[in-house]
Amino acid sequence: MESSRKVVLLVAEAVTLAHYGRIATLARTLPANQYKVIVAADPRYRELDPIQGVDFHPIWSIPSSRFARALEQGTPLYDINTLMRYVEDDLALIDAVKPDLIVGDFRLSLAVSAPLRNVPYASVVNAYWSPYADIAYPVPDLPITRVMGLRVGQALFDLVRPFAFALHARPLNLARRRYGLPSLGNDLRVVYSWGNYTLYADVPELVPTRPLPSNHHCLGPPLWSARAPLPEWWGRMTEDKPVVLLTLGSSGRSDLLPMVLSALSDLPITVIAATAGKIDLVNVPENALVADYLPLDSVVQRTSLVICNGGSLMTYQALAFGVPVLGICSNMDQLLNMNAIQALGAGLSLRAESVMPAQLRESVMALLDSTDYAHAADQAGKRFKKVDVGQRFREFVEEVLG
Repeated sequence: MESSRKVVLLVAEAVTLAHYGRIATLARTLPANQYKVIVAADPRYRELDPIQGVDFHPIWSIPSSRFARALEQGTPLYDINTLMRYVEDDLALIDAVKPDLIVGDFRLSLAVSAPLRNVPYASVVNAYWSPYADIAYPVPDLPITRVMGLRVGQALFDLVRPFAFALHARPLNLARRRYGLPSLGNDLRVVYSWGNYTLYADVPELVPTRPLPSNHHCLGPPLWSARAPLPEWWGRMTEDKPVVLLTLGSSGRSDLLPMVLSALSDLPITVIAATAGKIDLVNVPENALVADYLPLDSVVQRTSLVICNGGSLMTYQALAFGVPVLGICSNMDQLLNMNAIQALGAGLSLRAESVMPAQLRESVMALLDSTDYAHAADQAGKRFKKVDVGQRFREFVEEVLG
């Protein structure tokens, strides 16, 4: 039986929790009697979800802090030397486990290593990074926006974006050339989404696209929650005030948590704050309860609003339960995601670089007081429920592997 099972290798670039969480969710959907499922990732998030029943292989990723600094400064996320190390690690892993299919979430080096070993490769990515996405691109929080302001920064970004995307695409193109593979071109969206197959972790209503090629598939949002216990204070929560979940995740501005808690301290709400283990909170307001990690699938069901960094992992979990979202965003991925959610009418977006307490309070009360946001979030959740991500992923794997 062991020799008859096809080997599916799922690789997460664990610079943020979202990439690991999506891979963990997809790995669970494959039946063990049909496939030998292997997950490879840096083990930094493994305690949050050990993914029982699959083989786990540790593989190095750059520190999350280094990734965050590159995002903050607007520099390429990886240099050529890092990508070369990634490729060599990938090749050693592929040679060891001999996969029949590789599925990667933001492990850009697989665009080199998978072709070198002639293994079909499927890239998991959000649709707003697709070269076929029909959207505008907001300027992230960068040095130019801090010096010149958002309006001037956006105008300059619109002018230089093709050159900036080419600069960010260059390291992977150099790595491909060193291994005798052709360049992927200067469009960063192609670099982020390239694979023999591209799997979009969204529903089509979120991101408008031009007609997609046949090897691009809409998978739907792989929902994920940490395997964390409920905190001891969970049973003491009262039902007399709206509950607001506050978490800025693994890639958000955790340094803003004290300010956000203070800004919300005089509102008639209960705030549940998850720190992701990134900050020790002192002087916690009376209306707030704090934990490092929470089982989001259980917690979100009791909330009226989610405040987060605007990333897809948390926002999709909220929308799946019909809960509107306030995104405090800093990088382009978060802004692109929140732009899509705002277009649905299911949330609001603020800039982490310039957010002020009064603006926070006003946005929270607007989201809680208006039924329009909750209705739009509920409609989005109904769309999510129509999509069986596991079934779609299994059908895709079956199609590829026959």
